[in-house]
Amino acid sequence: MLTLNTVLPNTVPPNTVPPNTVPLNTVPSALSGPKLITPLPGPKAQALIARDRLVMSPSYTRDYPLVAHRGEGCLIEDVDGNLFLDMTAGIAVAATGHAHPQVVAAIQAQSSRLLHMCGADFYYEPMIQLAETLAKHSPFPPFDARARVLFTNSGAESVEGAIKLARYATGRWQIVACLGGFHGRTCGALSLTGSKVVQRQGFGPLLPGVTHIPYGTQAGLDHLETLFQSVLPASEVAAVVIEPIQGEGGYIVPEEGYLARLREICDRNEILLIADEVQSGMGRTGKLFAIEHWEVMPDMITLAKGIASGLPLGGILARPHLMTWPPGAHASTFGGNPVACAAANVTLELLQSGLMDNAQARGQQLQTGLALLAQRFADLSPPRGKGLMVAVDVIDRQGQLDRGGRDRILQAAFRKGLILLGCGQAAIRFCPPLVITAEQIEIALSLLTEILAGQEEKIKG
Repeated sequence: MLTLNTVLPNTVPPNTVPPNTVPLNTVPSALSGPKLITPLPGPKAQALIARDRLVMSPSYTRDYPLVAHRGEGCLIEDVDGNLFLDMTAGIAVAATGHAHPQVVAAIQAQSSRLLHMCGADFYYEPMIQLAETLAKHSPFPPFDARARVLFTNSGAESVEGAIKLARYATGRWQIVACLGGFHGRTCGALSLTGSKVVQRQGFGPLLPGVTHIPYGTQAGLDHLETLFQSVLPASEVAAVVIEPIQGEGGYIVPEEGYLARLREICDRNEILLIADEVQSGMGRTGKLFAIEHWEVMPDMITLAKGIASGLPLGGILARPHLMTWPPGAHASTFGGNPVACAAANVTLELLQSGLMDNAQARGQQLQTGLALLAQRFADLSPPRGKGLMVAVDVIDRQGQLDRGGRDRILQAAFRKGLILLGCGQAAIRFCPPLVITAEQIEIALSLLTEILAGQEEKIKG
């Protein structure tokens, strides 16, 4: 008869490489950047894309035909063996890089012990440990319990829960969000999203009581104060939900003093301030939470993306006096899954032990390089952002934002083995894994230089 010890070992063998597979890090000098061996997309990629078109929802946005097979660090290998330098981290998700060995080991070890038990109904240590760590590092006052935590599966789900908690804690019902903001695609989160018309068109009526204001400027806050005196009773507003740095809206950094004044407005009117850190959090800007750059304390924080290095996990952090709802008021079957929590525990250790410092250093290097490119090429704006959350706009000859030009650059980058994504109206975003090296930043800048120079030659020709 098998015993628990034989079925559920406490340790697992080190991560092994499948037969006939060469680890991506065996030749670092040759594999710090792209290595293309077939036309793009290759034959295997083309076959899989054809299969995909028959069965997948057309609502997915695929910017170019990349069919990923495996990844390591900042490199992605497609199904045809082409290597790409990834400056997206799966949209700011793979914070510790693709398949970080310590994260993989934690996933393997935990999955051999317990895959699921529903943290809404039972207890297990990885979830408790993760909540303790998040509470310890939350930017709330140093009470005995600095925060309470509820785990979810995604950013949208975190925002949904935060809306519910804000209404419950305040007894109010209206919410203020920002134009350009992105908070998710489920109906409640979508009601706050103000990024692109296509994300909202055809899905109404959405959640009532949501008001959008301009983002990031003192004029936007003047507008909010005007609304309080005209059409929006402040006494009915439960919360203002804001990204400390807008993500999908274009990696927009607010004006200095903006978040501090917003905090004062909220305090004066007894309104909760909710920081959506789904994209900007988990060390991406060089601090665990982006709002810490301005030393402003929110009342809640929503999390997801980089928290578990690729496994689905999100969370809500709230000041303890707010998260007092009774059992059954809100929960999630899979939120706080033990395997995802094990990955997140290691992720936080890695962030604290050097990756946030690397994000600051490499982000400064990236912005310096992009600033030089902006001086050389008229179709690039100066860079903006913090840490490894950086963007530049593409501009046409008339000085207007050029979405078409941006998209051509993204396509050209893919053809050179550089994975980039857009955001906002015409921005190129850079959100690579936080393990990216100085050499890889230089490779990315060099490839972008080649692309811009090539386009300049075409215009002159």
